[in-house]
Amino acid sequence: MKTADFFVDRLKAWGVRRIYGYSGDGINGVIGALQRDGGIEFIQPRHEEMGAFMAVAHAKFTGELGVCLATGGPGATHLITGLYDARADHMPVLAICGQAETTVRGASYQQELNLDRMFADVAAFVQEVSHPAQLAHVVDRAIRLAIARRAPSVIILPKDVQEQTYEAPKRAHGFTRSGPGYSRPVMTPPGDELRRAADVLNAGEKVAILIGAGALGAADEVIAVADSLGAGVAKALLGKCALPDDLPFVTGCIGLLGTRPSSDLMTGCDTLLMIGTGFPWSEFLPETGAARAVQIDIDPAMLSLRYPCEVNLHGDAAETLRLLLPMLKRKSDKWRETVEGWMESSISDSMRTSLSPPLRGRSDEPISRMFTRSEAMPAVTRFGTI
Repeated sequence: MKTADFFVDRLKAWGVRRIYGYSGDGINGVIGALQRDGGIEFIQPRHEEMGAFMAVAHAKFTGELGVCLATGGPGATHLITGLYDARADHMPVLAICGQAETTVRGASYQQELNLDRMFADVAAFVQEVSHPAQLAHVVDRAIRLAIARRAPSVIILPKDVQEQTYEAPKRAHGFTRSGPGYSRPVMTPPGDELRRAADVLNAGEKVAILIGAGALGAADEVIAVADSLGAGVAKALLGKCALPDDLPFVTGCIGLLGTRPSSDLMTGCDTLLMIGTGFPWSEFLPETGAARAVQIDIDPAMLSLRYPCEVNLHGDAAETLRLLLPMLKRKSDKWRETVEGWMESSISDSMRTSLSPPLRGRSDEPISRMFTRSEAMPAVTRFGTI
């Protein structure tokens, strides 16, 4: 068995069933192994950078590990923008890169780059494989850390190593033996912190909820908490698919692509609950001191980062909300009715705008002259900024 064939088998052991990649002579050993095996779907984009973004999208929309592949040199460098997207959005992605043969490393050989140094800033784990016996633990650690830390990992495979006969690590000094598999723990905050959070939320009369990607998979819990608090719910862009827009208390996105009701929700609230969001533009959140705030996030680095929160709950969104719900006191619908009224008005305004007569202008007239400020679409609409 070639080392590349073992590599494909190990990827399958981790549940990899699809790779977005672009072939090249530096990674053709792995491409050949994929063709021989036939058990992993290979999708070839038109450019390596697109492959990286497709892997990130795969992780975002499936919850699975996204995998991209490229040859060494310029093929590998093209992956890096997509990997930064994965890092910024906390998505588990594995990048597989080719490399010049180990026998010419350090010789300024064709397409030879120090890829481990290049990827060091973006990746939670990056390692170049120099011997077949090293490959198993490199694959296991790369994937395990990508999933556990929700971040990119990079495996660099020199061309000659791919073609070498695979050697399992020995039970001897100088070797290590590993295995695949990882189960994410369910993290919840301590009970006293949950009670503190409930006290803050129960004291508020106008509660706003902001959800992000961390609320994916917690739709039922978010709705139950929102109903109990009589709250409106706004969405950061990555949380857009966490709740449907047709719920009457959901105000849509906030920020540069936000809706007017979401802006009104943030301006008018006296209490803010942030769930799984790293929404970057804090100028769209309440003024400092205008609202008491509670935040839930699985990543402690994101807690109280965009708005000063009184209680910071480090835990899984769905499970934390389930534990918090029995501690909440049901509020009247007065604030909820106000939020729903904003949405009804916003939808009516959008309908009137969409039914307005078409703008007239000569086909040869510069587009900038066909639109005046008074004629232009409102900056904020029901479905976002146009």
